[in-house]
Amino acid sequence: MAQQENALIVGSGPGLSASLARLFKKEGMKVALAARNVKKLDGLVKEIDGRAYACDASNPTDVKNLFQSVSQDLGDPNLVVYNASGRVRGPVTELDPEDVRQTILITCYGGFLIGQEAAKRMLKAGNGTLLFTGASASVKGYANSPAFAMGKMGLTGLVQSMARELQPRNIHVAQVVIDGGINNPERPERRTARGPDGCLDPDAIAQTYLHLHRQHRSSWASHIELRPWSEKF
Repeated sequence: MAQQENALIVGSGPGLSASLARLFKKEGMKVALAARNVKKLDGLVKEIDGRAYACDASNPTDVKNLFQSVSQDLGDPNLVVYNASGRVRGPVTELDPEDVRQTILITCYGGFLIGQEAAKRMLKAGNGTLLFTGASASVKGYANSPAFAMGKMGLTGLVQSMARELQPRNIHVAQVVIDGGINNPERPERRTARGPDGCLDPDAIAQTYLHLHRQHRSSWASHIELRPWSEKF
């Protein structure tokens, strides 16, 4: 009998996370969604017959409680996606240090906390998949965005370290770098400005996450970059 697959998506919202949730549900998985504001997830939860949990991913107690609740309600997740991030823009000389700290906590430290709790359960189970969402800032810093770069580059280091430690123990760890704008129904002007397929389709991105989860372990990928055909490297 096939193992029931349980997916946990942290940092859920109406964009990429929603596409992931719908696809995972279609694949027969039980899906749990986590966000600081779960009210925004009511429609999606009903659509996928899933569950939503309030969680600040940068708070260790919240993260522990999240995994305990998901395990009790659905079973231990064998697919965990970390899709949360914070962002603050501005000249380096004018940024509020507290805003920068919060950005790094959410973007990077939260990934560590989620990855740590997931790994504890996956090691006991003997298998699992951990996927982390990166961005252009994972590989290149931009002016007026140092906090985001610090968080995403730190997350890259975390993923590389976890992959080297956990993959030999049958846990697939990978980072998906989203290098470009994602289509957003709330911002149709972006799609028009960038032309046909100038933005990433969230449903197409979700297919890559599923592919990573389904990869045969003889050929696991630990890092993949996605960008529209027209995006400059």
